[in-house]
Amino acid sequence: MRWLKTALALLALLGLAGQTPAYGPAGPRGAPDRAQQWLVPTPVADRAAHAVLYRPAGGGPFRLAVIAHATTQNVLRRAQMPQPEYRALAAFLVAHGFAVLVPERLGHGATGGPYLEDQGDCDEADYAASGRATAGQIRMALDFLRRQPFIRTDAAIVIGHSAGAWGALALAGEDPKTISAIIAFAPGRGGHANDIENQICAPHTLIAAAQSFGRGARVPVTWLVAANDTYFSPAFSKKLVDAFRAGGGKAEFHALPAYDSEGHWLPETESGVRLAAFDLDRVLKGQAPLAKNR
Repeated sequence: MRWLKTALALLALLGLAGQTPAYGPAGPRGAPDRAQQWLVPTPVADRAAHAVLYRPAGGGPFRLAVIAHATTQNVLRRAQMPQPEYRALAAFLVAHGFAVLVPERLGHGATGGPYLEDQGDCDEADYAASGRATAGQIRMALDFLRRQPFIRTDAAIVIGHSAGAWGALALAGEDPKTISAIIAFAPGRGGHANDIENQICAPHTLIAAAQSFGRGARVPVTWLVAANDTYFSPAFSKKLVDAFRAGGGKAEFHALPAYDSEGHWLPETESGVRLAAFDLDRVLKGQAPLAKNR
């Protein structure tokens, strides 16, 4: 009988392994900003992405903002990554009336699963494919939240950071009625090649990929980078912006003041968000872009 019970238990586990996970709220609301754990779909049918959802008081419907986090090619670092929260940036967005979703993509932390956005080796880096893979996961999370009764189906905003911003650029071809704006904090891949500051793996390939994202782009992009970003400096970021525009994309480029000892992590803290507040505020309020880049 003991072996029969063990066999039945194993069969039950095997049966559960192929089931679609239950998406939606995965915990109570709490502080700050009514934060709540959610599970959202991914391209892998039996693997949900862990996410945190912030929202204003009331029942909505609210405009949606999705924040796409940074990544790393290092397997161990990805596995050990804490769930991204971007609390200060989310608080700024909630104060402007947005519900804010921060999903953790496949291959990271508690979400686990395959790393679909791998860029490959430096000599054969495929930055366009990695960006599209990131974009696909952002889009799935966004589409799922848009089906919730407290979320508006129009005028969502995507905010990306580093590789997350690179994936956001790949969404610039979406319907502007669905995604009204993209805010990209230091978008790119391949920065700090061999862990060396201001060294980028296959920079010309990255520039070519930026131009490909500009083709057919319809959603306006606000491109922000700190003066002391050593992953994608303002000078190199300007080359990416110019390539994106050459492909047909609309992008407003702003170089922000230096932040702390490394500007690349500006959107992760309250002081960093304060440096970007002017530009964020203009986008969230739908104001016309400035006449000149700063």
